[in-house]
Amino acid sequence: MSVRDPGLFTPASVTWQAHGDPMMWVAGIRALYLQALHPRAVRAVVENSDFREDAWGRLRRTADFVGTTTYGTTEAAERAGARVRRIHDTLRATDPDTGRTYRIDEPELLLWVHCAEIDSYVHVLCRSGYPLSDALADRYVAEHRESARLVGLDPAGVPGSRAELAAYFASVRPSLAAGADAREIDDFLRRPGVHPLLLPARALLWPHVARLAYAALPPWAHALYGRPAPPPATVTRRLRLTGAALRTVPARVRWQLPPKHILRATARLGPGSRPDPRRLEP
Repeated sequence: MSVRDPGLFTPASVTWQAHGDPMMWVAGIRALYLQALHPRAVRAVVENSDFREDAWGRLRRTADFVGTTTYGTTEAAERAGARVRRIHDTLRATDPDTGRTYRIDEPELLLWVHCAEIDSYVHVLCRSGYPLSDALADRYVAEHRESARLVGLDPAGVPGSRAELAAYFASVRPSLAAGADAREIDDFLRRPGVHPLLLPARALLWPHVARLAYAALPPWAHALYGRPAPPPATVTRRLRLTGAALRTVPARVRWQLPPKHILRATARLGPGSRPDPRRLEP
């Protein structure tokens, strides 16, 4: 394979440009809050994850998967997807209602996790001032039928627009709840365990990120958790202010953070491949 292989998404995609934005971190936390509202999906996390002891390791692994599938070569992305499918194939969980054992790679659960992620990414980016038109936002959702394929879903059954995402959430809402497992995730996200040396940073930065991510959830999610959020206009203003502040940090500085997928991609493909929202076509 050519060293200049652009990968699954390529620099011409909305995904390539958007995933270089720092608000993706806030969106990722929103996705965790949302995912926890599916009782069987969150049970799979609680029973099979070491998130309590290795929270940052889990976040880094998730970021590494997203970075690899976005900016890596086709071979690297396919290899990352195969690794996720192999891991999921070995894991089981216990249904909190029936006590029955189930596979965590059931299509219903994979689809929930996928839709919660993609909805969070596009929602936070748009609401924080990232320049995505309606058409570009729909293109972004459609592009991620490819990431759904990587984790084992049939792309034909995955929402390909924001309207289809909204219809999916409307159909699944009756089965959602904030049970004991969701409460555990909620408590953890508000006060995650960290290395003692990182306690000052957690005290300074994390409360703002966690509160903002929670506030950016849809109102029905706030109702399920039973914790209010500021008025939507206030949340939007805070998302825009946070996005504006983070985007003042030079991209070359932000991209130095491990695992440096963007820097490796631009070294492979040339400087014209650097993510930049100004390259997005309307």
